[in-house]
Amino acid sequence: MYKIMIVEDDEIIARILSENLKQWGYETCVVTDFQAVTEAFVREQPHMVLLDITLPYYNGYYWCAEIRKVSKVPIIFISSNTSNMDIVMAINMGGDDFITKPFDLTVTLAKIQGMMRRAYSFTGQTNVIEHRGVVLNVGEASLLVRDKKVDLTKNEFQILQILMQNAGNVVSRDAIMKKLWDDEAFIDDNTLTVNVTRLRKKLEEAGETEYIKTKKGIGYYIEG
Repeated sequence: MYKIMIVEDDEIIARILSENLKQWGYETCVVTDFQAVTEAFVREQPHMVLLDITLPYYNGYYWCAEIRKVSKVPIIFISSNTSNMDIVMAINMGGDDFITKPFDLTVTLAKIQGMMRRAYSFTGQTNVIEHRGVVLNVGEASLLVRDKKVDLTKNEFQILQILMQNAGNVVSRDAIMKKLWDDEAFIDDNTLTVNVTRLRKKLEEAGETEYIKTKKGIGYYIEG
């Protein structure tokens, strides 16, 4: 089931959208903490965001840019700010469509359905892993550490993915090598060490020190 996150300051509009989307078979989550929209996005992993421009603390443009740092999910702005500048700004900040208030519910639902079909006919759902402020977008192979994008090699990305998916548990060196290389018998054991060392350095440069820990003689782990 596809999930839609609603970021709307007007409780009545948020409720109407949520109720109608549920009738159309969607799962919904309504954001109520407008200081933690990105955290809600990472936690809920929605397939689409409906985003108002006028919000407490930070406006919708800000949150759109923050979400775009970790995901390419469809974002539709729904706002009473209807000037050409508002629409241009929304699109430039990463929005995919703009619906003006007051809106026709039938037309709005049709737009949402159309965008869902275009976005997920082939790509499937998103997959974002977050742990202690480190955000790994598996679908897009991207890493965000403290709002800073970090470039990783394919092996570094896969190592971090394995460890984050098993946070709190030690993953053996053999298990990691089997996941990364089909036949680890032909891989020098030092190859994994080199990859982990480079990964640690990149995390440290982004401000995340001692994120990956070593269990001597066994493997690696991230504290739960």
